[in-house]
Amino acid sequence: MGKSCLIISGGDFSREGVCGRFDLVLACDRGYEYAARLGVTPDAVIGDFDSADAPDSAGIPIVRFPSVKDDTDTMLAAKYALERGCDDVAACCAFGGRLDHALANIQTAAYIAERGARARLFGADTAAEVFSGGARRFPRRDGWSLSVFALSDRCEGISISGTKYEVRGAELTNGFPLGVSNTWASGEAEVSAERGTVLVLMSKLRPGEHI
Repeated sequence: MGKSCLIISGGDFSREGVCGRFDLVLACDRGYEYAARLGVTPDAVIGDFDSADAPDSAGIPIVRFPSVKDDTDTMLAAKYALERGCDDVAACCAFGGRLDHALANIQTAAYIAERGARARLFGADTAAEVFSGGARRFPRRDGWSLSVFALSDRCEGISISGTKYEVRGAELTNGFPLGVSNTWASGEAEVSAERGTVLVLMSKLRPGEHI
């Protein structure tokens, strides 16, 4: 039976994606402060602690890394989760703040998906799932957009249904935003891919904005 992991990242604070039970909870750097606000006790705190002090809390393991490193703190947490057999990894507080961190979290989700695990990201106004091949279903979110992007060079056999704009067997590349700004036409949207790593990005629309 698979194991699930919640990573509390260091973007803008949000409660999105926190509901449910997780087998492993990891906090990244500032994510430890967010965990306290969420009422969640992490199983481990991971990071270089360049944006927050290391917690002084007995009983919670601290996995400390030097600030000069290749991996982001969220990537370190993702690798930690995969090494412990987690095949469903969700990261909350993953958006907002710096754009480079948001893009790094999306690439981290691709790393997770390309190793066979489910990969999801959550923020206050944004939610995402990355997958490699197969199909995913997304319950309707009124007032939100649904966009589909290629993270690999090419994604083939892309089909999108249950949406305002439907496609069958399309091809997406990471050099042209063909799949941007769709929305639900039914209670559920389905996105499938024959090949390639796909990002499904859902964004809350601003007041007066519509698709």
